[in-house]
Amino acid sequence: LSLKFGDIGDLKGLVIRLLLTTSSYQLSVQSWFSLHRLQLLYNHSVQATFNATRIHAPASYSFHCEHVSSLQRYDALLVPSSANDLAKLWEVTFVDFQIQGFNIQEGHFAYAKDCASFLSPAILMGLVMSLILLLVLAYALHMLIHLKSLDRHYECKASPAYFAQMKDNDLADEKEPLRNSGNESYELRNQQFGKIYI
Repeated sequence: LSLKFGDIGDLKGLVIRLLLTTSSYQLSVQSWFSLHRLQLLYNHSVQATFNATRIHAPASYSFHCEHVSSLQRYDALLVPSSANDLAKLWEVTFVDFQIQGFNIQEGHFAYAKDCASFLSPAILMGLVMSLILLLVLAYALHMLIHLKSLDRHYECKASPAYFAQMKDNDLADEKEPLRNSGNESYELRNQQFGKIYI
């Protein structure tokens, strides 16, 4: 796949060439395509070559990535093909990059396989936090299951409250007849009716 830009400044006949390959794997039912190499051509010769890494998708899909670049801050999916290659003098970055080499229908991209990793830093942090919360919950459930009843530690040590039984002779001592006016009345000597023991 060649993108021809023509003359740009000192660059005569600038062309960006994308070399795509298809392959089929035994474990996969469908074939896959991958971007194998990127070449920069100007002045009618190849000037820089980058090897592409991790740019692949099923042949019936397209590939999409926010940044495809040779810079480390964008995860460097484009790597100079050799230490002596002039590619190390170039910085190439494609923004909102989407490519599909095969099975194109009606001039539109198919469903895109994104380059976002399944284990990005945000996802890893979420998994770690979920694991910590799960451990705390498991520890709390473990403590609740093994919690012993505290009833036996708070049983009343003394006998329950009760009213002492009043003896007959106490009842006799508690009242004394008064005989001053012919009428019979009684005066309580002892005002205590009962005792409470705790």
